[in-house]
Amino acid sequence: MTITLTGNNLTLDEFARAVRAGEPAALDDAARARMIASRQVIERLVESDKTAYGVNTGFGELARVRIPAADIRQLQRNLVRSHAVGVGEPLSAEETRAMILLRANALAKGLSGARPAVVETLCAMLAQGVLPVIPAQGSVGASGDLAPLAHLALVAIGEGEAMYRGERISGAEAMRRAGIPPLELEAKEGLALLNGTQGMLALLALGLLDAEVLADTADVALALSLDALRGTPAAFDERIARARPHPGALRVVRNVAQLVRGSQIRESHRDSKHDLRVQDAYSLRCAPQVHGAVRDALREIRRVAEIEMNSATDNPLVFAEQGDVVSGGNFHGQPLAMAADQMAVALATLSGISERRIDRMTNPHASLLPAFLTEHPGLHSGFMMVQVTAAALASENKALAAPHSVDSIPTSGDQEDYVSMGMGAARRLGRMLENTGNVLAIELLVACQAIDLLAPLATGIEAEKARQLVRSVAEHYGPDRPHAPDIAAVSALVSAGKIAAFVR
Repeated sequence: MTITLTGNNLTLDEFARAVRAGEPAALDDAARARMIASRQVIERLVESDKTAYGVNTGFGELARVRIPAADIRQLQRNLVRSHAVGVGEPLSAEETRAMILLRANALAKGLSGARPAVVETLCAMLAQGVLPVIPAQGSVGASGDLAPLAHLALVAIGEGEAMYRGERISGAEAMRRAGIPPLELEAKEGLALLNGTQGMLALLALGLLDAEVLADTADVALALSLDALRGTPAAFDERIARARPHPGALRVVRNVAQLVRGSQIRESHRDSKHDLRVQDAYSLRCAPQVHGAVRDALREIRRVAEIEMNSATDNPLVFAEQGDVVSGGNFHGQPLAMAADQMAVALATLSGISERRIDRMTNPHASLLPAFLTEHPGLHSGFMMVQVTAAALASENKALAAPHSVDSIPTSGDQEDYVSMGMGAARRLGRMLENTGNVLAIELLVACQAIDLLAPLATGIEAEKARQLVRSVAEHYGPDRPHAPDIAAVSALVSAGKIAAFVR
């Protein structure tokens, strides 16, 4: 299927199909007409010799410098070249594809004054696998992601470097091999390619897709841990969730109820006189509220991301109906920077509460299970050290969750005096997602081991299916052996969404 770019209705699911499944993208006919109309405004402006920022002026602090008509094309090429100042490791192929798609859709909105050929070139690069080498560092997230987008634009004009069929070559050679004519930039088109939030948005949107999988995975791990610790399901009574009706908490309650339905473990101590735990520790009892808050945060981030995907984020904007070219600040990344900070807090929360459940299951003073979940404590250390790894990852996430969006540093001769740091806020999410996935993998391993030790009693019917999936890649832990291969194997299940599928 081809995803049609209109600039107005790209969804996160379509984004995933294009970026991760490789579905092609093409410019919508109505969007083409809007782009032509906005382009005509720019052409009339150039012919009239009126002053317009970025069309016939310098940029940033140099906006007061008027550029002669004969130099307008050179101005756009110079802009792209001079702004390609990125450093550090390149973005991944997936992140680069995301940037290309998002920039193409933003231009398709028809408010940037760019020709349809610009979007068509970007779509061709996606289809043919011409991926610019984009260093990850160098954006402060206001005036958009200028440096990353400049490296993208360099390849579109036949310069810079690109990855093509696994080989790092010059942008000119990559475009030649792919049969894509490089762009000859006209007035404003360099600025239209550079001024935007698509670097931070690409990373935020990809991170959101993965974070949503982790939120579902966490509910499966929670259900297994609840049975492993012989916790009371009273806190998961739907009436409690309805008394404080945050939608995320209600979803968690329903997920856990579905997973533990039919649990023999629960039935074995439901009416026991020896069951003194009327209330469990917060990591179990308050899990609907904690996991639910994460879910609600991710829902809000999805809303912000989908608005941004369909927004014009360059400057100035061209309003064809009125014939106006208006300067503003839609390139500022503050909405995305704050959303990225919110996601960082959500991930630190999810890994933090998971680590606490891991501790309770491995801690003989809390679990009512053999110490560190081994049949022969002392001779064998069992799961003692996996809790240490989970603690290390959860603690690292806490440090990484420090907000970026409240930071600012003036740039461009103090013209850009308050910036968002949105790219940095989004860049750290990848590491936090990996940490959280590993913590949840450890919780799954620990909970499955604990449930093994409660045999012949079984967990809920759906939870048992999840346990069997874990056991298909990591067998019961008997005599001490390295845990790392098991953690990696279960983490792969987590990142592939196979655990999350039990509540999807």
